[in-house]
Amino acid sequence: LLIVIAVAAIVVTYAWIMTYMSSAGQQAGVMLYKANINFYTDAGTEKINIDVGNSGTSDTEIIKVYIGTAKGNVTEQSTTPSTPIPLSGNSIKTITVSYDWSSGATYYFKIVSSAGQSIEFPEQAPK
Repeated sequence: LLIVIAVAAIVVTYAWIMTYMSSAGQQAGVMLYKANINFYTDAGTEKINIDVGNSGTSDTEIIKVYIGTAKGNVTEQSTTPSTPIPLSGNSIKTITVSYDWSSGATYYFKIVSSAGQSIEFPEQAPK
């Protein structure tokens, strides 16, 4: 009976480890980073271009973009192109957000991918 219990425990542990490793491996294939931020005004509308890169090998999608004036106070934004935005491995995409920004102010960004990764970073608008 003890041998049967030990074998069952090994099988359950093996299944759990293999499931964990496969999901962790898929997530490691997506590595988001901020490539560039550009604050500008286009025909009287203030906009922000966010260049987001994926240095991993797996493809993903950008599903949410948040911007705010404090780290704990970010709100979801509409983007161009609209979400979800496909982001291949080893590539960079430009996301445009219409956002009323003030010169010299610091803004907090959060970008979330469909793989579960997110990047957060502050950026100061030009003076």
